[in-house]
Amino acid sequence: MKNLELSRIFEQIARILKIKGENPFKIRAYEKITLVLENLPIDIETIYRQGGLSNIPGVGAGIAKKIEEFLTTGKLEYYEKLKETIPSGVIELLDISEVGPKTAKLLYEQLDIDNIEKLEKAVRQHQIKDLPGMGEKSETNILRGIELYKRRKERFLLGLALPLAEEIVENLSHLKETNKISFAGSLRRKKETIGDIDILVTSQRPETIMKTFTYLPQVKEILAEGPTKSSIIIKDDIHVDVRVVEPISFGAALQYFTGSKAHNIKLRELALKRNLKINEYGIFDVKTDRRIAGEREEEIYQILNLPFIPPELREDRGEIEAAQENKLPKLIEYSQIRGDLHLHTKWSDGAHTIRQMVEAAKKRGYKYIAITDHSQSLKFAGGLTEERLGEQIELIQKLNQELKDLTILTGIEVDIKSDGSLDFSDEILSKLDVVIAAIHSGFKQESKIITERIVKAMQNRFVNIIAHPTGRLIGYRESYQIDINKMMNMAEKTGTILEINAYPERLDLNDVYCRMAKDKGVQLAIETDAHSADGLATMDLGVAVARRGWLEEKDIINTLPLDKLLKRLKRK
Repeated sequence: MKNLELSRIFEQIARILKIKGENPFKIRAYEKITLVLENLPIDIETIYRQGGLSNIPGVGAGIAKKIEEFLTTGKLEYYEKLKETIPSGVIELLDISEVGPKTAKLLYEQLDIDNIEKLEKAVRQHQIKDLPGMGEKSETNILRGIELYKRRKERFLLGLALPLAEEIVENLSHLKETNKISFAGSLRRKKETIGDIDILVTSQRPETIMKTFTYLPQVKEILAEGPTKSSIIIKDDIHVDVRVVEPISFGAALQYFTGSKAHNIKLRELALKRNLKINEYGIFDVKTDRRIAGEREEEIYQILNLPFIPPELREDRGEIEAAQENKLPKLIEYSQIRGDLHLHTKWSDGAHTIRQMVEAAKKRGYKYIAITDHSQSLKFAGGLTEERLGEQIELIQKLNQELKDLTILTGIEVDIKSDGSLDFSDEILSKLDVVIAAIHSGFKQESKIITERIVKAMQNRFVNIIAHPTGRLIGYRESYQIDINKMMNMAEKTGTILEINAYPERLDLNDVYCRMAKDKGVQLAIETDAHSADGLATMDLGVAVARRGWLEEKDIINTLPLDKLLKRLKRK
């Protein structure tokens, strides 16, 4: 599929245009099509052959012509010429979260900085603090951004790695030589970032598995090819290992390679007390070295008198002790989600209409969705005025009269302003089913100020949910300095719901804070913050975070049927 390749080209075009100070509307058009192409479930070449480019949101005549040129020639002349106008390293500087287009241009023109290595050296030698608009604080922020960039290069988002792993597993599953197959490691535990992908297979003909694996279309480089283990590099430079193991050891190997290391150490300690030994080959009697079990993963826990511990819990955070006391949570399942309460449409900065979002939600079996476009302060996101929100409410009411199996809830993602006040009056907020409040500016404010902003918003009787409560973007922006305890306590006091934002680079709240919320009796909502119909697909990532945070059905409000959900939202 050419979707991702084209998406990256348009992303680079937008970056170069930013550095050159071009028309912001032109830049926005390229940024929008970048997101659309990333989430497009159909091969762009198929759409082109069927004459459907003009039906893709964000594709006008100019973009369509560029897509056609790339698909027919393999390159885009406009992009090639644009790259020549600026050093490639200057574009890379924009990968640093604290370096914007103006700063990148300034650094290049004043200090000839055209790559990240030169930037780090210049910052550490205090060469940039005297540049216009810069200072010691800028140096600190840029260094932090460089560290985030390095971490991002070493680990990959769950939302990126998971579909790639599932695609490889699916390809190998189709082979008649494949018996059992599963990915393992931190990916199976659904950590928010992963280092590499580990896949385990059982087969009577491992050579066929290895041959197929190393010749997959995703392969960029073959690192090793052996009879029972091979390693490759796929797109985005992700390292993938496949091991073929004996059927009798599959369960033990799956448990061992899933980890975590700390969890496995605890299990081995329990085993030793029973004169047992656990490794990737099975469970053995220490005295006789006789294999006792290992074909099924469940056996590892059964033989230690433990219930099966779900992979997401295996972090040595009390899961083994809870299992010993038969107090493991009954983790939430994706099938229990009845709707999505945080969706954007063309009314603000979304790619699709309300009706298109409805159709996407129906395909997922949802019973309700909430349309929560941005409020007026976010002009760059096409935020709604109160008048336009009123028009949207009327439209949604008309659409609901047509719909049978799904209800559209009226809502808004209202901006929390710098003083903690909201972007809309209580009068208009009172007319909505769902009010989500969120911070979109002032991320670097000191802890007291930013905490007070959120606390004040939660005290508003019409605010139901706080969106992406810590403001982080994994690998790009650290959480703002919010006092988590104060936020949690106020959420509990006011009955305000906290969001698990399932957008791959957010996953905010994280798993640790989810468990903290559960312990304090604070309910949560798993929401995609989708800006396109395809964005609804990230709900599974939010569910993964919730499971890692020990959350159950009762902890998540969008598992409720509609009547009970509406009562819960009005309970403040």
